[in-house]
Amino acid sequence: MDAAITVLSAMITPAVLISGAGTLLLSTSSRLGRATDRVRMLTARFKVLVTPEGQQEALAKQEKRMILGQLPRLSRRTRFLQRAMQSLYLAVSLLVLSSIWIGAASLLGRAAALGPVMLAIAGAAALAYGAVLLSIESGLSALTTREEMRFLEALGKYYAGLLGDEPSSR
Repeated sequence: MDAAITVLSAMITPAVLISGAGTLLLSTSSRLGRATDRVRMLTARFKVLVTPEGQQEALAKQEKRMILGQLPRLSRRTRFLQRAMQSLYLAVSLLVLSSIWIGAASLLGRAAALGPVMLAIAGAAALAYGAVLLSIESGLSALTTREEMRFLEALGKYYAGLLGDEPSSR
């Protein structure tokens, strides 16, 4: 009975990392969807800005410049997110295989040896790599958000000037 508990404990240990990788996969999938939607929205907005009517909008040239600057960053973001998802899926696979190996070795009455440990280490490394990629991507996301905020501030000041209002300072 004691040996069974030891084996089950060893099999469950990778589950903690699997759970973490699963949580990261869910949020990464959501982030990838938002980045993809953002590209589509900017593309649609750019199509409007290049029409004769769109060119008459306030700060149309600056907005087109901002969009053209953001698209390469968004492309990089989606590549980082896609690589992170691959890395996280690999982590889950390696950690699950590690757990299966431990259980199978126990059922066959053999020592698990070094194999499952190496798989677990590789899985943890893939999880860490995915987290690093997500960290880089979040920096790119913040950069594009700050850029867009600067444009919106300029647009607000433009409209405040048209209305004869002075932008309030805090």
